[in-house]
Amino acid sequence: MPERSPETHVIDFRAAEHLLAARDPRGAIRLLDPVITAHPENTAARLLRARAFFLAAQLRSAELEFQIVLEREPANAYAHFALARTLERANRPDEALRHFRLAAALEPRPDFLEAARFAPGGGNGERGPRSNGDAAP
Repeated sequence: MPERSPETHVIDFRAAEHLLAARDPRGAIRLLDPVITAHPENTAARLLRARAFFLAAQLRSAELEFQIVLEREPANAYAHFALARTLERANRPDEALRHFRLAAALEPRPDFLEAARFAPGGGNGERGPRSNGDAAP
């Protein structure tokens, strides 16, 4: 295999974004693995790989990647939200709710507020089944 350079890592990252958009999470993971091996501190690559793991239904791997991102960026509202979606999909609703609420507190977007049950008309705090449980975080 030819030697990888910073430029090829950027190209691989961008290609992984396109693969994820095209619903090929496993292809994105294959491209991101060497990028993260070479640049383990790259939070953007880790966040993209976490999303790919989620879409590939590799929930434990997604959870671990989102946690690494949050260790480095504890105020990353999107990472909290995506981790919550991962935990929700893994049938861990209490843990998910904690991260939904952190996401909403950090960035009060309507979708974050609704997931955190802070939205007006949010009902009694009970969440029904999601119709799009496979939606990307």
